[in-house]
Amino acid sequence: MSTEKQISFNSAEDRSQVASQAAEDPEILAALVESLSSDQRRVRQFSAAAIKEVASQQPGVLIMYVPAIADGLHRPEAQTRWECLEALSHMARLDPPGLEEVIEGAETSLFDEESGMAHLAAMHFLCAFGAQNTKRAIQVWPLIEEGIQVYHGDPEFIDMLVSVEHFAAGKIGRATKQRLRARMEFDANNYMGAVGRIATHIVQLCEKK
Repeated sequence: MSTEKQISFNSAEDRSQVASQAAEDPEILAALVESLSSDQRRVRQFSAAAIKEVASQQPGVLIMYVPAIADGLHRPEAQTRWECLEALSHMARLDPPGLEEVIEGAETSLFDEESGMAHLAAMHFLCAFGAQNTKRAIQVWPLIEEGIQVYHGDPEFIDMLVSVEHFAAGKIGRATKQRLRARMEFDANNYMGAVGRIATHIVQLCEKK
């Protein structure tokens, strides 16, 4: 990595170390976000992964970069897209402006035919975004419901249900809780193991006032 304003990244670097440096140095952080637009796929992927690590520890330092990170959802490779979605999911609880602009990109990744990780990251974001208030829950519920239906039984499904569980515990409003409960009752009553256990808890959360 070079110094001062001539900062560049390559995929051989330790992304955790770069993430730690970026969280403390605004110039490195800015360069990392800018690298999401690199013409090199591996640099984009590296930068997105490091940004996700920053977001998992200090999401507040990335608030001003929501539009640029959201733009990363339009890169051709799935990894950059899912890493950016995970970063935005960590930021959702801080409710930064511009998150609504992410929904379209999240929907595209939710139904990406080639990437289970993209499906999962999209569900993480939609559930984190929707859990913030009733209006947002209503806005994203159709996508969450469709994701539950489409990916039922897929390898990522249990992790998706964990996100839905957090959604159910959020400020999603009575109407959305009723719809979610109706969607999950079959799994709660007919499945054992992790799916049945999580589905049962979701139903219980939706019964609470």
